[in-house]
Amino acid sequence: MDVRLLLARRYLMARHQVTLIAVITGISVLGVAVGVAALIVVLSVMNGFYRVVRDLLVSVDPHVRIVSVAPGGLAVDDSLEQYLRRLPHVTEVTAYVEGKALLLYEGEGEVNKVVIVRGVEPEALEAMGAARVFGSVDLQRREGRPGILVGMPLARRLGLLPASSTEPASQVGLLSAPALEQLLTQPLAPPPLIRFEVRGLYQLTSGYDESHVFVALEEARRLFRMGDRVDGIALRLDDVAHAAALKALLEQRLDTTRYRVQTWYDLQRGLYDVMRLEKWGASLILALIVVVAAFSIVGALTMVVIEKRRDIGVLQAMGLSRKRVRQVFLLAGLLIGVAGAGLGLLLGVGLALLQQHFQLVPLPGAEAFLIHAYPVAIEITDLLGITLAALVLCVLAALYPAARAAAIEPAQAVHLDI
Repeated sequence: MDVRLLLARRYLMARHQVTLIAVITGISVLGVAVGVAALIVVLSVMNGFYRVVRDLLVSVDPHVRIVSVAPGGLAVDDSLEQYLRRLPHVTEVTAYVEGKALLLYEGEGEVNKVVIVRGVEPEALEAMGAARVFGSVDLQRREGRPGILVGMPLARRLGLLPASSTEPASQVGLLSAPALEQLLTQPLAPPPLIRFEVRGLYQLTSGYDESHVFVALEEARRLFRMGDRVDGIALRLDDVAHAAALKALLEQRLDTTRYRVQTWYDLQRGLYDVMRLEKWGASLILALIVVVAAFSIVGALTMVVIEKRRDIGVLQAMGLSRKRVRQVFLLAGLLIGVAGAGLGLLLGVGLALLQQHFQLVPLPGAEAFLIHAYPVAIEITDLLGITLAALVLCVLAALYPAARAAAIEPAQAVHLDI
C-alpha cells in the first residue's frame, strides 16, 4: 500500500481506541452522507415531476412539428408527408390547425372564454391515453353536430358534461377571429357561430386544461376558414429522446425559408426551463449541507496536524517531502469524501427506489392530481455529478490543513516535543 494512503488512514482512525479526531471524522462522514442522500432524493423527485409533466404534455403536443414561416399555413403536400413517414423513428405524421376562438356557453357559469382551439386528425388523439379522459375522443359529426374535447377545469367552471344515459351532451359555440370580423362588419347577416357538443373531458395540467380545446381537423379548417391548408404537420416518434436529432436533420433537408421545425421542448420551453431552474436552485441550496460538512473536515484535519506535529516532523526528517506530506492530508480529505459520498449514495438511491416501487410518501391532495405519490426518476448523470461534487468539496476542505502540515519545520517540530 502507498505510504501516503497508509498514513492518511492511520491519522483519521486509530485502531484500538476512539479519539476525539475519530469522532469528528465520523461526524464529517455523516454530514457528507446526509448531504449527498438529500441531494439524490430531492433531485430524483424533481426529475420525476419533470417527466410526469413532460409525458402529459407530449401526449397532446407533437414530438416534432413543422410549421410555415410565412403566414397562412401550409398546403397539404402528399410528397412531403411520404418523405416524413420514411424518416427514422417517426411513427405518426398528422396535420393540425390551431388558433384562438371565443367559446360561448348559455349556462349558469362563465359564458365567454377565449380558448386555443386545436383541430386534429383522429389518430392524433390516441396519444392522450396517458391523460385522464372522461367520455369519448370521437370528435366526428353525429347527427350533424361536431364534437369537442374540453379541459376538466374549464368544464367544471362552465358546468359542461358529455352525454350520459340520462342527460344530453352540453353544447358550446366557437367564434373565430374571421367570424368576429364578419359579425362586426355585417351585423344583419346570420351569426357565423359553429356549435359543438361536448364529447369528453380531459385533464393534463391546470394551465393547459383551462385554455385548450380539441376539435376535428375539418371542423377547425371550417372554423378558421383555412380551406385545404393547415397550420402545421405533427410528428410522433418512438422515443422523444430522438426529437432534437430529427430536428437537426429536418433543418438540413428542408427549405428553412419556408419551414420552421420545433421540438416538444420548444413548444413549452418556458415551463420546462422553469422546472430545470427549480431543480438546480434546489441543488445549490442542499449542497450547503455538504459545504457545512466540509468545514468540519477542515477542523478534523487541522486537529490531526496539531496532534501529529512531531510525527510529521520526524517523517520529514526521514526524507518524506513537503509535497508528499501535503498529499497525505489531501488523501485524508478524499477518504472522508469517499466514505461519506458512498454512504450517501447508498442511502439516497435506496430511499428513491423504495419510493419508486412502494410509493411510501403519498402526495398531499392527490385526488386533484393524476399521481398519488411523489414521483421518482433516478438519473445517472445526477448521481455522478453529486458524487463528484462531494469529493471535490472534501478535497478542497483539506487544502488548508495540508498546507499547514507541509509548512512544518522538522527541526522545530522535533525540538518542541523533546
